[in-house]
Amino acid sequence: MMGLSVMLVFGGVVLHCLVMTSFAANVTYDHRALVIDGQRRVLISGSIHYPRSTPDMWPDLIQKSKDGGLDVIETYVFWNIHEPVRNQYDFEGRKDLVKFVKLVGKAGLYAHIRIGPYVCAEWNYGGFPLWLHFIPGVEFRTDNEPFKAEMKRFTAKIVDMIKQENLYASQGGPVILSQIENEYGNGDIESRYGPRAKPYVNWAAKMATSLDTGVPWVMCQQPDAPDPIINTCNGFYCDQFKQNSDKTPKMWTENWTGWFLSFGGAVPYRPVEDIAFAVARFFQRGGTFQNYYMYHGGTNFGRTSGGPFISTSYDYDAPLDEYGLIRQPKWGHLKDLHKAIKLCEAAMVATDPTITSPGSNIEVSVYKTGSVCAAFLANVGTQSDAAVTFNGNSYHLPPWSVSILPDCKNVAFSTAKINSMSTISKFVTQSTEADGSGASLSGWTWVNEPVGISSDNAFTKTGLMEQINTTADKSDYLWYSLSVNVKNDEPFLQDGSQTVLHVESLGHVLHAFINGKLSGSGKGNSGNSKVTIDVPVTLVPGENKIDLLSVTVGLQNYGAFFDLKGAGITGPVQLKGFKNGSTIDLSSKQWTYQVGLKGEELGLSDGSSSLWKSQSALPTNQPLIWYKASFDAPAGDTPLSLDFTGMGKGEAWVNGQSIGRFWPTNTASNGGCTDSCNYRGSYNSNKCLKNCGKPSQLLYHVPRSWLQSSGNVIVLFEEMGGNPTKLSFATRETSSICSRVSEAHPLPIDKWTSDDDARKKVGPTLSLECPRPDQVISSVKFASFGTPHGACGSFSHGRCTSSNALSHVKKACIGSKRCSVGVSIDVFGDPCIGVTKSLAVEASCS
Repeated sequence: MMGLSVMLVFGGVVLHCLVMTSFAANVTYDHRALVIDGQRRVLISGSIHYPRSTPDMWPDLIQKSKDGGLDVIETYVFWNIHEPVRNQYDFEGRKDLVKFVKLVGKAGLYAHIRIGPYVCAEWNYGGFPLWLHFIPGVEFRTDNEPFKAEMKRFTAKIVDMIKQENLYASQGGPVILSQIENEYGNGDIESRYGPRAKPYVNWAAKMATSLDTGVPWVMCQQPDAPDPIINTCNGFYCDQFKQNSDKTPKMWTENWTGWFLSFGGAVPYRPVEDIAFAVARFFQRGGTFQNYYMYHGGTNFGRTSGGPFISTSYDYDAPLDEYGLIRQPKWGHLKDLHKAIKLCEAAMVATDPTITSPGSNIEVSVYKTGSVCAAFLANVGTQSDAAVTFNGNSYHLPPWSVSILPDCKNVAFSTAKINSMSTISKFVTQSTEADGSGASLSGWTWVNEPVGISSDNAFTKTGLMEQINTTADKSDYLWYSLSVNVKNDEPFLQDGSQTVLHVESLGHVLHAFINGKLSGSGKGNSGNSKVTIDVPVTLVPGENKIDLLSVTVGLQNYGAFFDLKGAGITGPVQLKGFKNGSTIDLSSKQWTYQVGLKGEELGLSDGSSSLWKSQSALPTNQPLIWYKASFDAPAGDTPLSLDFTGMGKGEAWVNGQSIGRFWPTNTASNGGCTDSCNYRGSYNSNKCLKNCGKPSQLLYHVPRSWLQSSGNVIVLFEEMGGNPTKLSFATRETSSICSRVSEAHPLPIDKWTSDDDARKKVGPTLSLECPRPDQVISSVKFASFGTPHGACGSFSHGRCTSSNALSHVKKACIGSKRCSVGVSIDVFGDPCIGVTKSLAVEASCS
């Protein structure tokens, strides 16, 4: 008997919602698990960050998460978007935390609110608002009274909001957990703060628990978290994690499903077999709560990305991609894993595992109480298959795999054997069709951004100023301007192009203009944000104008004292290279500064200004130009992106809302990528990379909810030079659905039974399903039963193949939205006796 609260998770959304919203739940914990209304629970969670998608996307994202087997949705709370100005709050639109949590509860799921308020999250400034930096005497994340006062005020604000809406489980709502602080105990971060660190941790814990939420609080990566705070793990693997106390359960709040993308970097991905292995190992060794970071990554709209150099896409190779579409086989394989784990729940919550190692690289964990028994068999070796005898039966374990036996006898799931569908999807450029179903950008107009100082708000100061302290991050841009008077008889006039302007900056991007013309640029990268340029310049007699445009690409979000990491031109700035070897240092001269662009001051991003110009020749491939065009919404409801081929770097707005920073000219290096990645062995963020030698990000998400049917306006600020007429819309289309299942696979998890005769009758089964509800399987491109080779999109027949595979699959599948085919010689005959055979199928939907 699993208990009422567990049964309702599977039994129906309506009843579960009724329970969650009508009756207060008592949420506690012991050494084994979270305890909800007196019952220990095995919980599967996934991160979805509400501001990285749009409110119209939230219900679908949450439902797909539930369909994928999640019990809990986890999100950070982002202080800087909610309180952009001290004591002025914003919880509208994408920032509507309460609406998001209510939708989670409406779907019958629990919520974990990670208030922080430091979040990291590759988010600008780690989630802190910049005004916090300017409070007199403030020091972040340490035993500092001004900081603690602000942190407590904001944390209490969020807790009070959740309470007012009765969203804590103790009030009948979905929120079963809250987090205070984040990753403070990571590496050497806490130690760097010295003797004031521990008092701060203790204060944060006491402050949080004093807010009386009625649910437990956690600290991620905080080994010294004081009672009653639960310390939790993050990482690619957490099976070896040890709790901070024998009283607390083993919890994993960040299982990284991939990795973030940086401008200038290749695209990371993580094989699902490795993720499933990590999850199964965690539960094998006593875990009862794990969370995918991310389950849906989404988009860094506006200027929200941090890093610096974090891309606009925050796809994270998550089970739900940036656009909210299911990523196969990752989503399906993990869904099957979750079902297998839940089959073991009754045994897992009743006792600690008994762990033995019957052979090299083999580990067996057994949960047994009375007549209930579940087992996990792991081969942690990376090279060889293994055979293990357990309870008198022999089991075959592929390398780097875990087999799950919910009855301690039959294998319900193997992390290395994918029994779910895979897909080939791509973005297809929209052409302008005669019937108007396509989309195009038209009516281009522009405004030139002045070089140098153009604002009445400019100011003059001796010496070079650090950028973040100067701009307070109101803009990515800061102008440094200086006039240099050159006399006719000065020697460097005779040197011509041998004169060099040398500039050193803390980052992140730098453009140098001499007498109004772009003379050179430089950029840092995610590993080193500093920029140094040496630009050949030609000066003229009389006044020479040096205008340096310093640009940030998201502020630092991680590390000890990350808030003190500077940006901008700190010098030296020098003219050098004269024939006599002399150098003129301009650093201590009187510089004029302008925060932001003239176009930002004029509000050009909403497209309504009267300053837009239209002439026969659109200026292209020139720096510092604002562009505007109109377009009708592309037909259909599939996710939409803009292909920024032809553009340089800048920011884009659609109907006044920023779709983020674009930078298609920032390409990844040519080395280190692989088309296929061996999942066997420990994963790291550089192990599996693709897209080398190509733009880090070419496609940028345009939410459908931001569009009208016609008369939409796009505004671009092009910083470096590009051709906006090359922009095009693209929609996601699935060209193939595939699956490959062998005779050695477990039967489908939905058909699980511990009865041997029933198992033999069902057997391994291959299933296909069209991704859209209005589609059916229209063709079967490939089918082979025997020893097929390759992967989806490149299957080929092996030496052994059944002659009737294609016709049988066509008969079973064409015209149906979904189909299932038994993988056995009873269906296809036996083309090669004594060989383990597989069925591989590629089909298409329309």
